[in-house]
Amino acid sequence: MKAEKILFITQEINPYVPDSNLTALGRDIPIAALDLNREVRTFMPKWGNINERRNQLHPVQRISGMNLIINDTDYQLIIKVASIVGTRMQVYFIDDDDFFAKRLEECDLEGKEYTDNFARCVFYARSVLETVKKLRWTPDIVHCQGWISSMVPLYLKTAYADEPCFRDCRVVYTVSPNKLTLPSGEDAGQVIAYRNAGPDCISEFGDNLMPNDWMKLAIKYSDGVAFERNQPQSGIMRYAKDAGKPIIAGKGVTPNDYIDFFDQVWSENRSVNPED
Repeated sequence: MKAEKILFITQEINPYVPDSNLTALGRDIPIAALDLNREVRTFMPKWGNINERRNQLHPVQRISGMNLIINDTDYQLIIKVASIVGTRMQVYFIDDDDFFAKRLEECDLEGKEYTDNFARCVFYARSVLETVKKLRWTPDIVHCQGWISSMVPLYLKTAYADEPCFRDCRVVYTVSPNKLTLPSGEDAGQVIAYRNAGPDCISEFGDNLMPNDWMKLAIKYSDGVAFERNQPQSGIMRYAKDAGKPIIAGKGVTPNDYIDFFDQVWSENRSVNPED
């Protein structure tokens, strides 16, 4: 069976941020899916170094403006959209004055890591999922890339598990090297709290999560795991293997290999009767 509808929730996409392995993947895999006639929606944060005028970002008023409460604080969700020149690929940008508009990725211009990066993950995850609900679109596969998307699998399997648009989807998380060093803070359970997502979901790792724990949480709640490189961060591939997750890894993996992997994850156990 093919995964006909694929939702990409990524961290970086070429040409919107400086070129890297992750920006290439963020662009090339959705384009490969489009070339294979799959239906695609793609999201990334509107980092502060993205030039809106040059890249022709436009506000999407009909799905912007909702407020999300993160740890008792209201944040306004703003959605923008742009198309990559010369492709059929459209990108939705998640924006907010506190988390993204005036800030870069992991660190500021002086290299100082943002202390609320975990809360930024939570806001990004919930923002994308709420936006997809508003779009009334039902993905087969949700593919998450980078640390900023690490809370998406948790929410899909808990707070959003009974939403009609996500009830039958499968989740693939791509682990990529990152520069994060700071923990989530001791209120991580309260930061993620929404519906039935809360402290119990992260109890395996304690209250103050280290960045590697964020990746492990993503793996725990995913149906398949991809590794950008053969030697990812210490212990994470071992965690994925011990959890029995399907894995794709290696520098030689092509965008089309990812699509085949999505089809594999989508097809797995779909014909099994849960009452058998």
